[in-house]
Amino acid sequence: MLRWITGLISVLLFAVTAGCGGSDDDPKNVVQVAQSDSRFSILVEAVQAAGLTNTLAAPGPATVFAPTNDAFAALLGELGVTREQLLANKPLLTAVLQYHVVAGQISSSGVPLSKAVNSVGGGFFKVDKVGSGLVITDGRNRTSKIVQADIAASNGVIHAIDKVLLPANKNVVQTAVATPDFSILVEAVTAAGLGETLSGPGPYTVFAPTNAAFASLLTELGLTKEQLLANKPLLTKVLTYHVVPGLVLKGGVPINSPIKTVEGETFTVSPALAILDQRGRQSNIVATDVLASNGVIHALDKVILPAP
Repeated sequence: MLRWITGLISVLLFAVTAGCGGSDDDPKNVVQVAQSDSRFSILVEAVQAAGLTNTLAAPGPATVFAPTNDAFAALLGELGVTREQLLANKPLLTAVLQYHVVAGQISSSGVPLSKAVNSVGGGFFKVDKVGSGLVITDGRNRTSKIVQADIAASNGVIHAIDKVLLPANKNVVQTAVATPDFSILVEAVTAAGLGETLSGPGPYTVFAPTNAAFASLLTELGLTKEQLLANKPLLTKVLTYHVVPGLVLKGGVPINSPIKTVEGETFTVSPALAILDQRGRQSNIVATDVLASNGVIHALDKVILPAP
């Protein structure tokens, strides 16, 4: 895979530095296509600035989600850097460019919707159909629209996008910490000593109860928050029941089939995205696909419970 990645980038960079070569009738590779389209001039410049010209060539195929010049201009404002500073940051450029490339040729009609799409440089993003268009959610939960799909190239296909994608920079715990409505969940994870585990490589799928869900649980169990947080065995059992090993985005959730948790017991999810726990209680998934570097979070309106 590493040789394939470096080879692909080599194809891109060789075309940039060698002036593309060949006749006008020759099929163009992805960079030659980008070079011939003024919307992608900054992308071509960024690929060249990554300095990977000596890597080995490989034929692909590859799918490239190609940011337009306007997308790069918006990124500069978002990051608070100049174009020169961005192009001089080789580690960032390499990571970002590889994040836009997917192995294989994937047409717009073949994009797996609401499932993880793995990039050749590591990390994943997802694509959803919104109206008649396709919208990408990157690892930092930013969205980008595909503004032109299925631009053919000799070694793959290009989809033009209106925002530069960025890989995740927070794990599931850090993502929860940054979300105010998960503050009690974060307290519970800390009290149970699970923070380090959930910060590991995973991947994990976390069904995350909101603060209101925890407040409702306290009433149901007749406990104070302090009593719940002090009961580490109960807390650990309940929290691990909310974690599923592996990466399960909305489009990949098994419907009406037992889903095994890290705790060891199962729950089921209905077509309406309602969870039935081991005590016959129902919780609704109220938000899906909050992406993180080591997994994904789905928000719940009720804490689910394993068998007594």
